[in-house]
Amino acid sequence: MITLTVNGETHQVDVPPDMPLLWVLRDVVGLSGTKFGCGIAQCGACTVHLDGKPVRSCILPVESVGTRAVTTVEAVGQTAAGQKIQEAWLALEVVQCGYCQSGQVMSAAALLARTPKPSDADIDAAMAGNICRCGTYSRIRAAIKQASQA
Repeated sequence: MITLTVNGETHQVDVPPDMPLLWVLRDVVGLSGTKFGCGIAQCGACTVHLDGKPVRSCILPVESVGTRAVTTVEAVGQTAAGQKIQEAWLALEVVQCGYCQSGQVMSAAALLARTPKPSDADIDAAMAGNICRCGTYSRIRAAIKQASQA
């Protein structure tokens, strides 16, 4: 049994220790907001926070989470940065197909939490690992900028 704290709740999961956190979240805990994209940590769709830091859950073995708190897109709006990002995402209609957006939101919220007034270079660095096949990058940047002004 592995004990995880996800979105403030404790979960006992009976899974192999090398099972990726993504599949534990989706298939065992029942939180489907975190998406599977590539399986090799290149697209960012599976981004979650571990103690506030963005990580790719598709390659992270659940045993390596330890006592760190996991936050998913389902709860990121409960943080100040996450709420600002979600509000800006909606106001600027960032989402097109939406598949990558949970990962985009998680990376953007982590950026805003650590750098409340990010520069373009900060945004580029933080969002570089998140791919949007619809190409909403200009709206993503505008939403991050708007959220940083709120």
